[in-house]
Amino acid sequence: MDNSITQDMKYRQSLMKYAEKYGVGRASRKYNKSRSYIYFWKQRWDGSVASLACQSRRPHSHPNQHTEAELKLIRDIRRRNPTLGMIELWHRLRQRGYTRCPESLFRVMRKMGLFPAKKPKKTHKPKPYEQMTHPGERVQVDVKVVPRSCIADPELCLFQYTAIDEFTRLRFLAAYPEQSTYSSADFLRKLTAWYARRGIKVECVQTDNGFEFTNRFSNSKRDLPTLFEKTAAELNIRHKLIRPYTPRHNGKVERSHREDQKRFYSCHTFFSLPDFAKQLAVHNRRSNNLPMRPLHWFSPIEFSVQFV
Repeated sequence: MDNSITQDMKYRQSLMKYAEKYGVGRASRKYNKSRSYIYFWKQRWDGSVASLACQSRRPHSHPNQHTEAELKLIRDIRRRNPTLGMIELWHRLRQRGYTRCPESLFRVMRKMGLFPAKKPKKTHKPKPYEQMTHPGERVQVDVKVVPRSCIADPELCLFQYTAIDEFTRLRFLAAYPEQSTYSSADFLRKLTAWYARRGIKVECVQTDNGFEFTNRFSNSKRDLPTLFEKTAAELNIRHKLIRPYTPRHNGKVERSHREDQKRFYSCHTFFSLPDFAKQLAVHNRRSNNLPMRPLHWFSPIEFSVQFV
């Protein structure tokens, strides 16, 4: 039996002492407890705190419990048929004179440990993500659709193209009126020049499987390279595609889009493409100057200077 003293036991002890000193009626009013409650615990109290503990309400006997003959029958049938289902087992027991319900059989079998142990599930060990060793080794690229709530003109569509260097977290953002392979190719040329001005040579770009980047899942143009892929080949940049339906493989750029939604799109309105491009450029400069924990609290600009 657990000998620890709980707060409820201390409370009842205080109530008993007060009732003994001032009477049950006054204790009932002060502690906001019924007289029957106080009399119940007063009858149990022998002056010790242990006597005020809650006792088990489990019955001392169970006249309707399984007999030894029934338990032996269950064990025998289970031993002969270890793979038999619950209902089939109950049905066979009924044929041999068993009169209990399936729920009762389940409880007694669980208590006797007659169910096969569940096989432990294999713990999933994610493959460690490849770490970059120098700037420009791999740049993640993705497109974000600008929310309609941020655009003043209901007929205007805007798209944010994003590139983020995996090593330095340095980002380049550009505004486009459409999401197409032409816009993607133009963005690839711009990001290559933008990173080159900062002393970073882009070696590889990683994208998802959207039609603006690849024809991988196209029925009619699967073997034809897109304009984006042709431009990457011209610039001597390797194009890597992530696993389908696995955006976490492009996690850095996806996370940056979530931060853009929180810091930029939630509080800005755009009236035209030039207006959006101007505001996006300001936001790009600010985001590249924010300290980041993965960079040991350096900003991407400060961190990239150390390696170029």
